[in-house]
Amino acid sequence: MSVSSAFRQVRRHPSAVLLAVQLIGVLLYPAMGSSTPGRLAFETFGLLVLLLAIFSVRELPGPTWVVITLASSAAALAIIDIFWHNPVLQVASAALHAAFYFWATVVLLRYMLADRKVTTDELFAVGATFTLVAWGFAYLYVLLQVLQPGCFIAAVDSDQPRTWTELLFLSFTTLSSTGLSDIVPVTGHARSVVMIEQLAGLGYVALVVSRLVALTTLRVTGDHQ
Repeated sequence: MSVSSAFRQVRRHPSAVLLAVQLIGVLLYPAMGSSTPGRLAFETFGLLVLLLAIFSVRELPGPTWVVITLASSAAALAIIDIFWHNPVLQVASAALHAAFYFWATVVLLRYMLADRKVTTDELFAVGATFTLVAWGFAYLYVLLQVLQPGCFIAAVDSDQPRTWTELLFLSFTTLSSTGLSDIVPVTGHARSVVMIEQLAGLGYVALVVSRLVALTTLRVTGDHQ
């Protein structure tokens, strides 16, 4: 496949690219550990690819420069924090990351709900949007942990701060309502955010997934009539 052909495929299915990047991230995070070069490379790669995947074909709500500033600020703070650990930087970085991921969620939701025609890319967008929500809440958990140390405990090393992988795991299990996480919120604010994510997960399945399934069924039925 030529470079131009591959680029056309990316433009046709940007949500598939976004979903693939997010899932690759799930596999890479445990391997990166606390390595400074690894964290730096992954932060840079992950945010750049995410921006390219979303900006390539989406019509952005509001001024483009606002979104670019939000994303670049979040990335810059995350990179600075790698070399200079500071609670203020961690709070700001987590807040900006959460805002960016939730903004991207809104963009994909608008894209999926814009019409009654279901495309292949919209089906990929179902999974991509789910991962964006999970990432957004995971960064909210990072924010809470900085502001309220010990707000999340686990069966192992309960007195230690939870790692990014553990908080992302908590976010996925909460959003999917599987209840398999061994990470437990123990403060009022932490439990409140977890409850909001549980509601978001139920609402996503009830409103977004069920709608696309119904429209896909109608399309298939119409094709056979």
